[in-house]
Amino acid sequence: MRMRRKNWARPELSKCEYYVKNPVDMRGQWISLFKKEQPLHLELGCGKGVFLSRLAFDNPNINYIGIDMSDDILGVARRNIARTFVDKTPDNVFLTRYNIEYCSKLFDKSDVVDKIYICFCNPWPKTRHHKRRLTHTRQLVQYKEFLKKDGLIYFKTDDINLFEDSINYFKNSGFKIENITYDLHNSGFMKNNLLTEHEIMFSEKGIPIKFLVVRMC
Repeated sequence: MRMRRKNWARPELSKCEYYVKNPVDMRGQWISLFKKEQPLHLELGCGKGVFLSRLAFDNPNINYIGIDMSDDILGVARRNIARTFVDKTPDNVFLTRYNIEYCSKLFDKSDVVDKIYICFCNPWPKTRHHKRRLTHTRQLVQYKEFLKKDGLIYFKTDDINLFEDSINYFKNSGFKIENITYDLHNSGFMKNNLLTEHEIMFSEKGIPIKFLVVRMC
C-alpha cells in the first residue's frame, strides 16, 4: 500500500544530520561517514524505521544504514529514530533513498558489510516480476560484492511462496542456511527479536512469520 504524500518529509530530511542525499557519491567510502569504525549492517527496505531505530539504539557498537525508495516513508523513519534517541543525535545510523535493485551502484568491496536485514520486502507474486525480489539470485550476486565472507543475511516475511522460493535462491547462490523457521514467534530463534511494523501487523492477524538466516560462504 502506497503511503500518502507527506509534504514535511523532504524538508525535514534535507536538514537531517543522518540522511544521505547523494548515496552514489559514498560508494566505497561509507565508513567515513561514521564517528567510529565498527561493524556495518544494512537494512534493505527500512520502511518506517521502527526496527532500525531500535537496532541502532540498542547496539551503539554497530553502524547501520537504512535504505528505502520513498522520501515520505524515510521521513517517518527519521522521526522514529529521533523519537527513540530522544534528545541525542545518533552517530551510528544513516538513512538514504535509493532503488535497492541497483545497490551495486551504492556499495563495493571496500564497503565491508557484516550483516544485511531484509524484512517483509515486496513478494512480487507474478512470475514475470520475480527478478525484482530482494532475495532473487540477481540481487544476491550484488550483495556478495560487499557482504564479507561469513557475513549474514536475516530475512523475514509473511509470504510463504516468497519464503520457499527464497530458500532456493540462497542455496543456488552458494549461501549456507544457518537457521530456518516457518513460525518465528513460536520457535527458539531470535529470543531478543525486534519487531518491525509489518511483523506486528501480520502477527496481529494470526499470520506466522517466516524467518531465515543465511551465511555467505
